[in-house]
Amino acid sequence: MAKSPFLRHVAEEMYARRYAKRTIESYLKWISSFIHFHQKRHPASMGDSEVEAYLNHLVNELDVAAATQASALNALVFLYKEIIGKPLSVKLNFVKSQRQQKLPVVLTCGEVRQLLEQVAVTYRLPASLLYASGLRLMECVRLRVHDIDFDYKAVRIWNGKGGKHRIVTLAAELLDDIRRQITLVEQYLEADLDTPDYAGVWLPHRLQQKYPGSKSQLGWQYLFPSRQLSDDPETGLTRRHHIDETCLQKAIRQAAKKAKLAKHVTPHSLRHSFATHLLQSGADIRTVQDQLGHADVRTTQIYTHILHQGANGVTSPFSRL
Repeated sequence: MAKSPFLRHVAEEMYARRYAKRTIESYLKWISSFIHFHQKRHPASMGDSEVEAYLNHLVNELDVAAATQASALNALVFLYKEIIGKPLSVKLNFVKSQRQQKLPVVLTCGEVRQLLEQVAVTYRLPASLLYASGLRLMECVRLRVHDIDFDYKAVRIWNGKGGKHRIVTLAAELLDDIRRQITLVEQYLEADLDTPDYAGVWLPHRLQQKYPGSKSQLGWQYLFPSRQLSDDPETGLTRRHHIDETCLQKAIRQAAKKAKLAKHVTPHSLRHSFATHLLQSGADIRTVQDQLGHADVRTTQIYTHILHQGANGVTSPFSRL
């Protein structure tokens, strides 16, 4: 929880409105940065011009990407509309970031194999799912046991980016590993239910009200649970959360180093590789778009550019010398 009484108030308001924990953390970070940029003036004493100056600073001095600047703007729009009660102008005048997004890093099939062989055993299954199903990092760590459909070899993704649901493919080769993982989850649950102050797994507010008993059912438990119980930041109740996404990031980084891969590898590289390899195998662009959960096919087309403009597409004139 934030140290400042004002930021604590903002956090409490966001928890009361059922904002996601990561969204709360992100908004608090930007609001705090905005306040410090203006020498700790209270936001109520500032407005459009101070917000414009801050957004300009992010681009002109810190050279942030467009998505980063947009994240900061969203936080400040929320602050002034919902907390201060003085909505910002819809015609804010600030320098918009022109920084280009980074091109995706794509691994070959051989490099993916090398990488996964080096991932620590604890994190090998979630790392494998990032590639096998093209999942985003948070989509993977937030999976629940009942999101796995063994009959149709599919994974159900709830409230992905943009709040969208989708169904993605599941590699048959991972089914046995997933069953063993569910057995581990069941063992954790049995131990937790014997813990006097255990309050069950976290559920979205409406589900808690509609299905009060489901928080102690196996299907609702996280597929990749944390080893330790912890206190829910919203309620203070004792729960078992999912593994920390930064631990999975670190495990993949270390595996790339052990595998001696020259490329800059992140969890998202496995998602990029999934999309590129699907296209290479003959999948059409719309299928790949659905699997990735992209709202706009233009986002997916970056992978066709990789294929068509690289060794599989345009032939360099050097080859004809």
